[in-house]
Amino acid sequence: MNIALESPDQPEVIALIAELDAYQDTLYPPESRHALDLASLMQPNVLFAVARDDAQRAVGCGAIVLYPAFGELKRMYVSPQCRGQGVARRLLSLLESRAAARGAKLLTLETGPYQPEALGLYERCGYERRGPFGDYADDPLSVFMQKRLTGV
Repeated sequence: MNIALESPDQPEVIALIAELDAYQDTLYPPESRHALDLASLMQPNVLFAVARDDAQRAVGCGAIVLYPAFGELKRMYVSPQCRGQGVARRLLSLLESRAAARGAKLLTLETGPYQPEALGLYERCGYERRGPFGDYADDPLSVFMQKRLTGV
């Protein structure tokens, strides 16, 4: 497994993001989904990581949008056939270290209550629940979390 920062503007990465969107479509209504589009993921303040298997197929991705006061984790996804192998944890670790290197001290995220695997991963990796941040409104279909990056 290889995990590195890459451009999201690659056909197989775009297909992976479409897979994520299709999955989330089955869980949440559109008004409770806060996904970034491809153009937003390509901005200079975005770190985008891709996990590739031994055949160099894109099997996972994640992003951190860097703002002055915090970084926001977005678009974390691992293909179902590669789950349970530590891919998401490795993606998250790379993104956290790169965000810290760029000066981020606090990471935030918004996810949903119908993704227990994601919630468990974030909790195991040191994220704690918090209230809405940024432009988010309180929503029963949103779970907000944060992690301080001291010592990353």
